[in-house]
Amino acid sequence: MTWIKTVPYADAAGWLKSLYNRIKGPDDNVDNIMLAHSLRPHSMEGHLVLYKNVLHHTANTLPKWYLECLGVYVSLVNECDYCVQHHLQGMKRLLGDDLRADSIFQALKSSELGQNFSAKESAGLLYAERLTNRPSEVNESDMRGLRSAGFDDGEILEVNQVVSYFAYANRTVLGLGVNTDGDVLGLSPSSGDSGDWSHR
Repeated sequence: MTWIKTVPYADAAGWLKSLYNRIKGPDDNVDNIMLAHSLRPHSMEGHLVLYKNVLHHTANTLPKWYLECLGVYVSLVNECDYCVQHHLQGMKRLLGDDLRADSIFQALKSSELGQNFSAKESAGLLYAERLTNRPSEVNESDMRGLRSAGFDDGEILEVNQVVSYFAYANRTVLGLGVNTDGDVLGLSPSSGDSGDWSHR
């Protein structure tokens, strides 16, 4: 599950148990990335707030499947199979089209975006790759390119925050040896109430 000790749902108490109850999925399942925080519940809470607001907030205007797609791409670049598996399933569920999702995934794996994405979507993905691999090279001209492709500044911020969140999540997973054993793939919180973290 992880290379460090974690507290399973059945053994949790107090604040940790209350956090687990807010995020658990079917059969009291808690994703291993969250279990990895169990010795420091305050960092789990911080992670959850960031995750919910960056990927699943109603104020986001970019399509939710595209935000998940950005996360899959960043996770591929960072070679974080855990996040790829989870968020690929989430993207598939949101698209409701397995053939299209598989085609998109193959394009992301090869970095040959081509016909799978609009010019705007491709521009966001290229920015995501640059920010992940060469963050010090990002400059103001990248913002002009994103605007020219059709992003407004609020959407640029959404892309930036998803890319930045996955840099954090990938390193949490890779640095602690988190794997998918026992996880239910593809669950995510609703885009409704910002306080609703339950996974379904």
